[in-house]
Amino acid sequence: MEANTRSTGRLPAAFLTPGSSSFMDFLAEHQPELLPGNRQLPPTQGVIEAPHGTTIVAATFPGGVVLAGDRRATMGNVIAQRDIEKVFPADEYSAVGIAGTAGLAVEMVRLFQLELEHFEKVEGAQLSLEGKANRLSTMIRSNLGMAMQGLAVVPLFAGYDVDRAKGRIFSYDVTGGRSEEQGYAATGSGSIFARGAMKKLFRADLTEAEATTLVVQALYDAADDDSATGGPDVARRIYPIVTVITEDGFRRLGDDESSEIARSILERRLEQPDGPRAALL
Repeated sequence: MEANTRSTGRLPAAFLTPGSSSFMDFLAEHQPELLPGNRQLPPTQGVIEAPHGTTIVAATFPGGVVLAGDRRATMGNVIAQRDIEKVFPADEYSAVGIAGTAGLAVEMVRLFQLELEHFEKVEGAQLSLEGKANRLSTMIRSNLGMAMQGLAVVPLFAGYDVDRAKGRIFSYDVTGGRSEEQGYAATGSGSIFARGAMKKLFRADLTEAEATTLVVQALYDAADDDSATGGPDVARRIYPIVTVITEDGFRRLGDDESSEIARSILERRLEQPDGPRAALL
């Protein structure tokens, strides 16, 4: 065995051999069967039934970006889970919200987190936000085979760009196609309703508090018209996950903060069931 591939101690030789700063490339070389896109599914008749997660929304404000998601997962016409988590930190300055096949989406997020951590350890520096968005695009594209069988993953990626000193949002399609969204974005089955709500209420000069209220308003509107999206569940104390990313890094709002926003919206909806109106000029 050559010296550069010899294993010492408990680590396999693969971990001691210099290589790419990409964890996906490392995995593809040494254990490609572990990559989600390389797994072979058993023959099926029609679309595979699996829990799906929706809806994810994001909005920028001066100094950062807010990324939020509802808590419902569905499987056909059944509520598969009422308190699923769909928003995760990718690293210190970015986060991912998942829509689509829940199991594959969570696995993709974990792999994406490892990808960014591996790059930082090997290179000694963080990827740019643009680079992170590109890496996620590659991972989504590798899942295209499963997407064609009904197991699609369509995340929303948001983060604070330390080079540009502002929050940015990136959306994707099932082929890995990437688009940068300006101001606000939504994905998932309730996205059309959430986007409509944000289109009327979004302003470029929102404060952080106003931006967090905006995304919860949008999720409430989505839940009002989309059965796959879950609104705030006061009885079970299940509220949307809301995260904020600024120059100080990633922060998830605590349950007390999320519940306060949700309850204030519910109280106002008693007077205006269809939500606030955009101001007319």
